Amino acid sequence: MAELFCNGGAMRGGNLHHNVSAHRFLGAVRTAPIYRFFSVRDEFPALLLTEVGGASVEGELYDVPLERIRTDFLPEEPPELELTVVALDDGRSVLAVGLRPGLLESNADEFTEITEHGGWRQYRGLPDPDRAPAS
Repeated sequence: MAELFCNGGAMRGGNLHHNVSAHRFLGAVRTAPIYRFFSVRDEFPALLLTEVGGASVEGELYDVPLERIRTDFLPEEPPELELTVVALDDGRSVLAVGLRPGLLESNADEFTEITEHGGWRQYRGLPDPDRAPAS
């Protein structure tokens, strides 16, 4: 099993959540404050490790077998993203997808920086499933 950080469509309520929903949800987490966060064509988010101007980004952690990451999760990820390791604010290192190196510089018009929002849900105005009223 591997801990997989999700910060976009794979989170609860997202259009790609089916790729991790069968696996154990480990909780809401945040990255260390060393990332910039972008919206790519307003379709999906992308993390980028940075030396300056970074912030902590919200996401969810799942316990997923490496084989399932390869067969179920990665095939539906956009080509702009690649498997990487990110640092969480508690010091752990976990798997995630991040922006491929060089894309920000070569395709700047496709990226909107959303670091100040702190997460995809906040940027998109989506409800937080941990704070949703009971029905």
